[in-house]
Amino acid sequence: MIHISHMDFSYKKNHLFKDLSLKLSPGTIYGLLGRNGAGKTTLLKIISGLLFPENGTVTTAGYIPAKREPEFLQDIFFLPEEYTLPGQKIIEYKNLISPFYPAFDERKFRELLDEFSLPLDRKLTTLSYGQKKKFLISFGIASGSRIFLLDEPTNGLDIPSKTQFRRVIASAGSDDRIIIISTHQVRDMENLIDPIVIIENGKVVMNESLESIENTLSVRKTAGEPESTGILYTEKTLNGYITVTESKNEPSGDMDLEILFNAVLARPDKITSLFNRRKSHETA
Repeated sequence: MIHISHMDFSYKKNHLFKDLSLKLSPGTIYGLLGRNGAGKTTLLKIISGLLFPENGTVTTAGYIPAKREPEFLQDIFFLPEEYTLPGQKIIEYKNLISPFYPAFDERKFRELLDEFSLPLDRKLTTLSYGQKKKFLISFGIASGSRIFLLDEPTNGLDIPSKTQFRRVIASAGSDDRIIIISTHQVRDMENLIDPIVIIENGKVVMNESLESIENTLSVRKTAGEPESTGILYTEKTLNGYITVTESKNEPSGDMDLEILFNAVLARPDKITSLFNRRKSHETA
């Protein structure tokens, strides 16, 4: 449903993306990971048509985002990290904006407001930062749009609210919907995002399902310093070491997304080659 092919994008002399290609399919909740400044927000804006690529092609739900056609806009909802809301009551905002989304689900919207303890008669400007984010998440899910983009959605949420967020987003998935969550708070997204997309140095260095990752990489905890042979990445902890190695089809513990992210950034070429080799063996 989202297809990016050989895309270039720059901010003046800052060449952010060079020959970037990416395919994303419906029915999944993608985690978009990358360093600060890697271009996660920019990529979401390009997908939603708020920024335009210099070269290459971008299609979202069969539309060219840069054209901003009405049929496209009613099928996409983008929740940015920073936003401004008008001085309206929640019900007034809903009555004004929801007609732009033909598939808007009134019942679902009210259910989510109840989940987040947000009354319809509250003015948006009186809500806290976290409450405003909960309101926009509720509206975005209820919009019925098939493309739902969230940029750092857990910023401003306390621990109980993050648990609520994970539960609500997990229930919002459907076979015809793509949800993309851009985040640097990886641990907030564990047990929610799958597949994992990592961008580094202007390219996609990983776009893999958790099953594929766990079949290719193995994470181990050891009390003593591990032997260096075969280690792709190691990190010292209070209780010893965590290592990432190529999987030899042996049982492995749950994948730690933060360790995975650090390993991919440390050895992008090596880890990419491992996935490519495994795929070539599977198709041989």
